[in-house]
Order: sequence, then structure tokens, then C-alpha cells
Amino acid sequence: MSLPLKIAWRYLVSKKGHQAVNIISIVAVCGVVVSTAALICVLSVFNGFRGLIMGKLAMLDPQVAITATLGKTINDADSVIDVVSAIPGVERVMPVIEDQALAIYAQLQMPVRLKGVPDDYNTMNDMDSVIIDGKWKLRDQVSKFGVAGAGPAVRLCVRPEFLGMVRLYAPQRQGRVNIANPMGAFRQDSVFISGIFQLQQNSYDADLIYVPLDMARQLFDYESEATQIEVKLAPGASEQQVMHAITQALGNSYQVKNRLMQQREAYRLVNIEKWMAFLLLAFILVIATFNVISTLSLLIIEKDESIATLRALGANDRQISRIFVLQGWLITLAGAVTGVIIGLILCLCQQEFGWLRLSGDPANMIISAYPVEVQGMDVLITLALVAAVGLLTSMVTALIMRRRLRN
Repeated sequence: MSLPLKIAWRYLVSKKGHQAVNIISIVAVCGVVVSTAALICVLSVFNGFRGLIMGKLAMLDPQVAITATLGKTINDADSVIDVVSAIPGVERVMPVIEDQALAIYAQLQMPVRLKGVPDDYNTMNDMDSVIIDGKWKLRDQVSKFGVAGAGPAVRLCVRPEFLGMVRLYAPQRQGRVNIANPMGAFRQDSVFISGIFQLQQNSYDADLIYVPLDMARQLFDYESEATQIEVKLAPGASEQQVMHAITQALGNSYQVKNRLMQQREAYRLVNIEKWMAFLLLAFILVIATFNVISTLSLLIIEKDESIATLRALGANDRQISRIFVLQGWLITLAGAVTGVIIGLILCLCQQEFGWLRLSGDPANMIISAYPVEVQGMDVLITLALVAAVGLLTSMVTALIMRRRLRN
């Protein structure tokens, strides 16, 4: 350990000559500790919410989705499916048709999103786990069925046990409209409701109804087209490698997206909120470092006799300045390490015990306590920020010390 560092450590841990300096030193360290711990906790909470959102969306979103770069549909979807199915790492490939329609039940009606899927579509995702009433079934030997989100089920007042059928209407894509017969401009079909799902995500629950693929193609006037091709990967397959292979096989006429890319806006919104909170807390940390500068300024004044003694012993101005610069680093480092440890302990306790609860009725919420997820990158970013603030503190301290020594 160098001599300036030994002296800086001695100045840090020794009792100061004035009680005010001791109090300000404690306040300075506590300011850095609290700010650092708050950064760790807040970033971890945002990570928890992001993981919660992505986990819910992953229940219904495909692992990989293929769409057309230009236009709404993929022409000759079967040939695309044959190409994708031959790629290593792909377990299952299915075409889907998704478009807007009008749903009518008794005297109630609402616009809905119809998603036509193969009968065994529930093997592609965790659909069975989010069905809250009935079961997944799209057809039997006689009838066609639909699986509706909680929104259409409530607004149309339908249940799986009801005998009435939901009528579905979609405008014809081709041909002219006969003004004398406006209903002739619509294609129509009907389904029983076999199940109701609830993901507690408005983009799915509000207006989505799953129907058989052939029915959706007939209703929307499609033949072999698909609006999207969904891919399920084999266990252990690399998502990035499979996506790259699909892109190479299909060319630039198709877009290949994973789950995060499919939910880009939701992911982007959570990230923006997270880093806005980070910037606000970083600003508070910078303000807290002014206490460190105040502590060092008072310590410089208090140590005038010690500085004179060091000069008499042969220490030059650079060595004396370095003592107080290192002390600024030690205060910042001590606060940062302590803050990180406290933040990690609080996050682990929240994960284990869920001390901080969300307000509202627990029966209507996905979770009752704030979710937390500690990520190593967030800890490194926090330490880098504290190090940058410590550098700023040291530069100001060095400037104050030079001016003091000149006088």
C-alpha cells in the first residue's frame, strides 16, 4: 500500500477533531450508500416486471414468427412451411390467418380479431394453461368451435355451455358491393364457444377469438395464403441459429422475428421507463456526492497542521493532493460497495418474502408483490456510474487542494 493511500485511509477511519466533520462524513457515505442501493433495487424491480410481461406474452406468442416483408399475406404458405420444416432445430411449423371481423351473439355485437389456426395449435404454446373456462377444441364431427378471450366472452355474454352460436361477419375482399343487398358484401360463418382464455394482457384478452384455419380462410377469402407462419423450436435448439437459417433459406422477402421482436413496443416501453428511473436516481447520486466534496473541503481545512508537517518531512504538493483525492475515492468506494450489498440483500428478501405488496385486490392481479430480478449487467452499470461520480469528486478535490496549497 502506497504512503498516500495509507494516510488517506487513516484520515478516513480516524476520529476527526471537530464533531461536525464526523457527522458530515457519515452523511456523505450514507448518501452514496442509499443512492446505490436504490439504483440496484429499482433496476431489479423493472427487470422483474419485464420478465413478468415477457413471460405472459410468451405463453401465446410463437417462438419464431415469419411474415411477409411486403403485403399482408404470405402466398403459397405450404411451400414456405416445407422449406422451414427442413431446417435443423425446427420442431413444428403452422400457418395462421389473422384479420378483423364482426361477432354477433343474440342482440350483442363487437369487432373482434379472428385468428384461424390448425386444430392442434395448442401444442405450439401454453394455451391450455390460460384457459379459465371450457377447453381447447376447434371442431368435432358436426360443428366448428371457437376459443374466445375474456373480453369477447364478457361483452357478448357467451360461455362454453351455451347452445347459441356466435355469428361472424367479414367483408368480401373481391367483387363489387350490391347496394340493394348490403349483406351480400359480407361473408359469414358461425361457431360455438368451446373455451375462454385469459392472459391478463389487453392485447390478447380484449378482442381475440381462435377459430379453425379452414374457416378463417373461407371467411376472409383466402386459399393457400397465411398472414403469418409460426415456428416452434426443438428443445435445446439455438434461437439465433435457427432464425439465421430461416432468413438465409427464405431471403429478404420475409421477416423473421423472435418473441422480443414481436412485442417490440411493450419491451421498448419497459426499457424506457427503466432507464428514465435510472437517470433520475443517477442525478440524485450526483447530488449526494456534493456531501463528499463538502467533507473533503472541511477535512482539508482541519488538516492544515498535518499538511504543514508533511511538507516539512519532504512531501511535495502532488503527493499531498493525492492523499485527499484517494480519500474521496475511498468514501465513494465504501458507499458503493455497501450500497450494492444492501441492495442485493433487499432484492433477495423481496424475492423470498415479498415484503413490498402491490396495491389492489390480489384476486384480480397476476402477482401481489413487486417482482424483482437482479441482473449482473445492472450491478456493473451502477458500479461504473459510482466510479464516474467518484472520478468527478476526485477532480474537484484535486482542484480545491491545489488552490489551498498555493495559498
